[in-house]
Amino acid sequence: QVQLVESGGGSVQAGGSLKLSCVPSGITVGNYCMGWFRQAPGKEREGLASITRYGGTSHADSVKGRFTISQDSAKNTLYLQMNSLKPEDTAMYYCAAGRGGFCPSPSRSSYWGQGTQVTVSS
Repeated sequence: QVQLVESGGGSVQAGGSLKLSCVPSGITVGNYCMGWFRQAPGKEREGLASITRYGGTSHADSVKGRFTISQDSAKNTLYLQMNSLKPEDTAMYYCAAGRGGFCPSPSRSSYWGQGTQVTVSS
């Protein structure tokens, strides 16, 4: 059974930083395309960043230059370093792993964690 567990969320002031971690069980991060998403109340789930099995990364324009996705295969952990946080970054943050060789997406079968809350105050 695949499980993904996120941690590292919390409350921070605008301009601050947080580093999210995602530890999966049942899969190895280096063998899947994985990604970070967020969802604010009343809004759709938004893709933030992804990292392929080959280490290639992609970041959404909304977070490019502020957020960085990475992974540590030795620790089997996915990370999201978030800098220069803004109040509009407040959301529940989820990690996900794609199934069937695809990258994760809300519209495709994927493995999802339960999320970790990030709150940014002004």
